[in-house]
Amino acid sequence: MNHSELNQTDHCLHSSCPERSVSAVYVLLYVSAAAVVLLTVCENLLVIISVCHFKQLHTPTNMLILSLAVSDCLVGALVTPIALIWMIESCWVSNRGFCISFVLTNYFLKGTSIYNVALIAADRYFALSNPFLYTRAVSVSTMCFVILCDWFILFFYNLVVHYFNRDLKGLVMCPGDCFLLFGEVWYLVDLVFVFVFPIAVIIILYVQVFVIAKKHATAIRELNIQTSTETSKRDISMKSERKAAKVLGIVVFAFLACYFPYFIYTLLGRVIEVEVASFQKVLILVYLNSTINPVIYALFYPWFRRCVRVILTLQIFKKDSALINVLS
Repeated sequence: MNHSELNQTDHCLHSSCPERSVSAVYVLLYVSAAAVVLLTVCENLLVIISVCHFKQLHTPTNMLILSLAVSDCLVGALVTPIALIWMIESCWVSNRGFCISFVLTNYFLKGTSIYNVALIAADRYFALSNPFLYTRAVSVSTMCFVILCDWFILFFYNLVVHYFNRDLKGLVMCPGDCFLLFGEVWYLVDLVFVFVFPIAVIIILYVQVFVIAKKHATAIRELNIQTSTETSKRDISMKSERKAAKVLGIVVFAFLACYFPYFIYTLLGRVIEVEVASFQKVLILVYLNSTINPVIYALFYPWFRRCVRVILTLQIFKKDSALINVLS
């Protein structure tokens, strides 16, 4: 999420809106776009309903998963459809007011997604490094307060940044484009606050989580050997270690794979001219991250599969369904 998206000096010279003839490819693009939007919204809604409805899932960590699902669901519902239409049409056809709303919503929700992932990394590190202190200090209400502060700070930050940059080159609203240009100082501030800092937190803390999890698994194996416990128990601990490594690897790889190309392109846009069409293709990865997140943070957990089964079979409407045991 970098507010200086590209070097936009020449966009108005080549961004006219081409006429589209209805073709099979054109229809297929819209069908694919609708499928992506529907999948993103439905996946995240399932996470939201699961965490909100089932009382067993009211834990601090799940509140972070809920926050991530809310931001990703809003991205899928409010940002992705508009962005995909813009990319398919190769043209921004709406008015200036709608463009401003799209830009503000886009930057705000991308920022909340990034910081939600960073908070999840911090939560997991704290829980593994200081489990007893974590249990005493972190409650559901405490985590909800942290999440609300996170959303408020990012919302306020976006308003401030857009306010102070409104009198620069401003909103690029030539035919076919909808961008907001930032000055050099605010560009660097935004780069550090919205990308460098949270990404550094994610990488550093997830590496620490992996190291701690590996140490725990090693200690369990050694304890099992010393106490002559059954081999099956040692095998279970080894499988848990491999599973933790796999999940953490997917989390880090998928998130960085979606966001790094985006920020590399924005950095290049400050130095050389980058085609809007190429940048838009990279931007698709950012929106797809909202589709991937529910798979990474929820589908790897058995409780989510049980919740989906209860929801889809309409058992959720039964009396006391909130008390259904979904953890065992």
